[in-house]
Amino acid sequence: MTPRRIRDIDYQLLSGTTRSTTDIVIERNGLIVVRAPQHFSPEQVDAVVESKRMWIYRNLAEWRDMNATAVTREFVSGESFLYLGGSYQLRLASEQRNVLMLKDGRFCLNRQLIETSGIDGAKQAFERFYTEKGLQRFQERVRYFAPKVGVTPAEVKVKDMGYRWASCGSSGNLNFHWKCMMAPPKIIDYIVVHELCHFHHRNHNDAYWNEVDKILPDWNERKEWLRKHGAGLEI
Repeated sequence: MTPRRIRDIDYQLLSGTTRSTTDIVIERNGLIVVRAPQHFSPEQVDAVVESKRMWIYRNLAEWRDMNATAVTREFVSGESFLYLGGSYQLRLASEQRNVLMLKDGRFCLNRQLIETSGIDGAKQAFERFYTEKGLQRFQERVRYFAPKVGVTPAEVKVKDMGYRWASCGSSGNLNFHWKCMMAPPKIIDYIVVHELCHFHHRNHNDAYWNEVDKILPDWNERKEWLRKHGAGLEI
């Protein structure tokens, strides 16, 4: 990606794509990413960004509002954590063989982990929990939706995707962020279908969304939920 600036708008230009139109996206970290057709010059892309100036301002303002409520964790008893859309209180357990487990409607975390490894250790424990549970769920949901979309993915992985929810690799691999496991099941299904449909169309043109619509007619509602609440899916 190439950094560019048009007046007061800084953006990252991803060129050389097979797109026929220019796509502007505000990433989860507030970064503006512009994907442009291969034949577009940087000056042509600048012109498109300039024409979308008010849209960019509006969406950046919404992003700032949503991220103003970002969660800061202290990992103390009684604190709430999300899993599959549900909210579960944390209990620090003095005698517990497993580092972290979901039991009797609570997240139970080994108190010794906090005492020895602090907040970083607790975050790693939650990340491992979401990753392990996520691999099971994403493999299951990919198996369910892939025949409906008419595609055959190669491999499913769950890992830290930075500021992306998921990706569809050119080799046929599907990657999902472990943070997705905090979202409700219907949102997870939307993320799965979103990536599977990229096997047919690599961009977000009308043909792509028509593919999504065939599987999830309420996709726009699910997409909007993720846009509004995604900043809260944090540990």
